[in-house]
Amino acid sequence: QVQLVESGGGLVQAGGSLRLSCAVSGGISSIVSMKWYRQAPGKQRDMVAIITSSGITNYVDSVKGRFTISRDNAKNTVYLQMNSLKPDDTAVYYCNAVQYQGTGRRIDYWGQGTQVTVSS
Repeated sequence: QVQLVESGGGLVQAGGSLRLSCAVSGGISSIVSMKWYRQAPGKQRDMVAIITSSGITNYVDSVKGRFTISRDNAKNTVYLQMNSLKPDDTAVYYCNAVQYQGTGRRIDYWGQGTQVTVSS
C-alpha cells in the first residue's frame, strides 16, 4: 500500500515562498502520477499540479509561472515549490498518488494535508 507523508506548510506573507514535500513509500513502481491538490475553506478540493511517471508536468492556470512540481527519486519525495504566494493560495494542500493494480483498478492515495496560510 502506498503511503504519503506531507510536510512544509506554514504561514507566509504575500509574495513569499514555501516548499512542500511529500514522502512516498510502498508500491512506488506502480504509481503512474503524483499530484498536488488544495482545498480552501468551504470549497472543493482541486488539483493544482501533476507530474507523471514519464516526467510530464502540468498546472492549473492560477499557479502557472509561480508553482513548480518536481521529484527526487533517490529520496522518494515529490515537491511543490510555491513562489510569489498570494492570499488566494491559502488552503490545505494534499499530496495524491495514482496507482493501477494488475486488474486495471485505479486506486488513489492521499496524504494527511498540510496547511498553507498566506497573509496580506
